[in-house]
Amino acid sequence: MIELFRVGFVSVTLVDVLDIVLVAVLIYAVYSALRATVAVQILFGLLALVLLSFIVSSANMKALSWVISSIMNIWLLAFIVLFQPELRRVLTDITHTRLFRVFGRRGIEQTIEEVLEAVKELSEKHIGALIIFTRGQNIKVTIETGIPLKAVVSAELLVSIFNPRSPLHDGAVVIEGNTIVAARCILPLSNQRKLGNRNLGTRHRAALGISEQSDVLTLVVSEETGAISVAERGTLTMGLSLAELRERLYRQSSRETTLTLVE
Repeated sequence: MIELFRVGFVSVTLVDVLDIVLVAVLIYAVYSALRATVAVQILFGLLALVLLSFIVSSANMKALSWVISSIMNIWLLAFIVLFQPELRRVLTDITHTRLFRVFGRRGIEQTIEEVLEAVKELSEKHIGALIIFTRGQNIKVTIETGIPLKAVVSAELLVSIFNPRSPLHDGAVVIEGNTIVAARCILPLSNQRKLGNRNLGTRHRAALGISEQSDVLTLVVSEETGAISVAERGTLTMGLSLAELRERLYRQSSRETTLTLVE
């Protein structure tokens, strides 16, 4: 292996550097996902035990080393059991990186086609809906206002959720990748009440509201007219055809890591 440099008597190779970088990325990913939860405090406790275990092992304190190792095994198992949702989110965040997104491109395209099929039917039947592509933006606060779901995106399911008779039709539906993760989420309303000489309804104001606060693309289906609109960066474009919508969604999908569908 080619030596890059030496630190004292230690030889550092490209594999060593790559090893350190990967460990650092993994630690950062875990910390980022857990920093707002109680789990991060437990994680710090585990890291402190690891450091303490290394110190007592170096000092050849066999009895104390055995006690600490036993505690670590129990603590690690308890951590995994108690914080399964947080650990699952860490793995989900990792799969949303650019490397994994390349392999998930086909799934994103399938999701877009399912959404387009649903929008076509919703527009023809004058069923109101909002669909938001989050493009990697963290809208955790919005997701937590809704009802958790775990279902693969399909046109049939979206039409069913948006049906006025459905108990889930009010509020927002959130999609990550090809999975619907929550329904009935609450969106912020924009202070804009008019676009030109048109009065904006609640759905259009909600679409503008979320696009003003986050870098998202929001698709709106009007219940009154069936017209399709898109809100992005606080700007609302109305009266899009399905072809124009398809082009816009595919154009922005390269930026996107998660999909959010809001009713």
